[in-house]
Formats: sequence, C-alpha cells, structure tokens
Amino acid sequence: MTRLKTLVKHREFSVFAMLILVALYLSFSNDYFLSQRNLMNVGRQGSVVAIVALGQALVIIARGIDLSVGSVIGLSAVCAAITLQTTDSNILALAAGLGAGLFAGGLNGLMVTRFRINPFIATLGMLSIARGVALLMTGGIPVTFMGWAEVLGAGRVFDIPVSVILMIGLAIIVHLIATRTVTGREIYAVGDNPKAARLAGINTSRIRMVVFAFCGLLAGLGGIILAGNLASADPNLGMGYELDVIAAVILGGTALSGGRGSIIGVFIGAMLMALLNNAFVLLGISAYWQVVTKGLIIILAVGVDGLHRGDEAED
Repeated sequence: MTRLKTLVKHREFSVFAMLILVALYLSFSNDYFLSQRNLMNVGRQGSVVAIVALGQALVIIARGIDLSVGSVIGLSAVCAAITLQTTDSNILALAAGLGAGLFAGGLNGLMVTRFRINPFIATLGMLSIARGVALLMTGGIPVTFMGWAEVLGAGRVFDIPVSVILMIGLAIIVHLIATRTVTGREIYAVGDNPKAARLAGINTSRIRMVVFAFCGLLAGLGGIILAGNLASADPNLGMGYELDVIAAVILGGTALSGGRGSIIGVFIGAMLMALLNNAFVLLGISAYWQVVTKGLIIILAVGVDGLHRGDEAED
C-alpha cells in the first residue's frame, strides 16, 4: 500500500494514467483507433515532438528554456535539403542539417552563458533569426528532399516506423545520461541551485552550453525526420512545434524552475500529446480546439506542479 501511494505521487504515474484513459476512451469510441496503421501513425507523428522534447527537457532541468526549436527544425531541414541538391551526398546533407541545429543551439548557449542574456529573450531572438534565414535561403519556396531523409521520416523496419525506433533509442540514451552519468547529475545540480553547483566546482557555463547545443542538435534531427516524411523541406516547417515540445516536457513533470524532471515522464508526455492530436482527428473535432487544448494543458500542468511544490514546502 505504501509503495502504491509513493507511485501515485510521481507525475509520471498520473500522466501515464491519463494516457491509458484517453486510449481506452478512443478504443471504445472509434473502431479505427486500435488498428496497427493508426497506432503506428500516432507513434510516427509523436516521434519528432518526443525527440526534440528530450533536448528541451535537459535545458529546462538546467534552469533554461529554448523557444527556438520550431524554427531550428525548419532551418535544419532547409540546410539539409539544399546541401543534398547541391552535392548529391546524403552524408553531407545529414551533416548539414544536424550541424545547423547544433550551431543554432550553440549560439543560444553562447548568448546565455557568455553574454548573460536571459534564455527566454535569447531563444526568442533565435526563433526569429532561424526562421528568417530559412526563408532567405529558399525564397519561401519548399525544397524537394529525397534520399536518406525519406528513410528516417517515412521508412519502416518490420512495419515499425524508423522515426519511432529512433525516438525510443534516443529516449533510452538520454535517460541513461541524465540518471547514470556525472554530466547528468551536474545538469540537475545546476538547475536546482546554480550558486551551490558553482561552489561545488561544477562549470555551470559548460553545462548550459552542452544542454543548449544538444537541444539544437535534436531539433536538427527532428527537422530532417519531418522533412523526410513529407519529402519536402518547407522553410515554415516546425512552426508551432515549440508549443508542443514545451507542453510535452512540462506535462511529463519537468519543473520550469529547474532541477527536477524525468526523461521517462517527458517521453510519456510527448506520447500523450500525440494521442490527443490523434483523438481530435478521429473524433472529428475542429483543429482550432487543438491549440486551445495545448494551452490549457500547459497551464494545468504548471498549476499542478506549483501546488505540489507548495505542499512539499509546507511539509
């Protein structure tokens, strides 16, 4: 009984319970929901949000935030597609896409650590810069994107989308990094109390640079996957994804104040977001309500977290 009470207190449990309840409701209300094709589509649609959310989670745990991930998705996709058209090399195209994401994330980290710009302001500026550069590079016209990107975005292994396999693999790797490595412990320490972490000998600037660069790298990968699935790199690709990503992270139990959160919870949160999007389609609900729902989810999740931290402080 004590173990059950302890389990219920974890945010991951409540989010997972919500995921199960939504799945059960959809399985009874729509015959198509449990079909293999639909379930694989849910996984594929949620994979990009989940992959980018893994990086965003580390940034938020380290007491930061990255609002530029949606624009970096579009910029990375465009860089990869143009490189493929120019060089006809899949390796260079993937390197260009990932490199663009890494570079944008590195710039975010540099602005935050070296120039002491608030993460909200720095990444808000990068959101506009990255989108503008993508539009300048393409003239606002989508670029055809074939080759290996199509395998990452639309390919399947034993009828399982490659993007889903990548998502699960990366979730396991990031979970192990966050929980089993010195760097992972330092990320939590920096987010919990930056001053104490600095006094303990942790290079807080290096940690923040690492998490921002890693978040940009995963956004770059997300852009390649998304463009590969569409076989086209649109400069407006990823628009609004920052909202989905942040919602998945917060819903998974990561505290905006930093120092707290789990990768497992983030993964579950991303899957819940994908399931809710699928529910709107299957139930024929207006897409405009999706935007309203995501906003409500963020407010609710932050509110619950605030109440929970208040109760802990009183105890």
